[in-house]
Amino acid sequence: MTRREWCRRYLFFLAGLFINSFGVSFITKAALGTSPISSVPYTLSLGFAPTLGMFTLYMSIVLILVQMILLRRDFPRQYLLQIPVSFLFSWFIDMTMELLGFLTPDVYAAKVVCLLLGCGILGFGVFMEMAAGVVMLPGECFVNAISRTFHTDFGRTKVAFDTSITVAAAIIGLILYRELAGVREGTIVAAVLVGMIARRLNCTIGPRVNLLLTGKKYRSITN
Repeated sequence: MTRREWCRRYLFFLAGLFINSFGVSFITKAALGTSPISSVPYTLSLGFAPTLGMFTLYMSIVLILVQMILLRRDFPRQYLLQIPVSFLFSWFIDMTMELLGFLTPDVYAAKVVCLLLGCGILGFGVFMEMAAGVVMLPGECFVNAISRTFHTDFGRTKVAFDTSITVAAAIIGLILYRELAGVREGTIVAAVLVGMIARRLNCTIGPRVNLLLTGKKYRSITN
């Protein structure tokens, strides 16, 4: 990888990270729940002083520590990049939550529109991070560590991880607030739509983005 390509990929990743955080905040502002990976931090932020971004950082640190325990000597050095990325992502979340402070939809239809727009934004951000191919967020790295350690399928493990986190958030909400405070229908919608949007973008504009990042013509893996 040339220095120019390296710079392009990391700049593209950082832009995707910001868009990702913007999507998370947009979905959260819809007040219909949030994305599965943010459900526990969001639920905790509803009753305690630390912000959504700070709770996201705490959760990221826990996930990184568990990865180190699981992988031990096999923990890739590149995975250490999760630490600065986690700090940046958490800061982006708090910044975009503040930027969207004006967004408080009251009508259910407006909340649904806000949710769908947020899913689209988050899906685009996830696609950008995947296309950059340089760093993964702690959630994806954690799933990868589980898959490598227990020899499980990454896709199925990801579904199980998202489901477990959502259930944990629901339990926390019931214990702390006696209601499903951070988990609602929007959480399910986000879990389904975001991945679909990211995959669709990968199929449609992925080749052009690859050309932009590498300067090489895209070749389908089926060829």
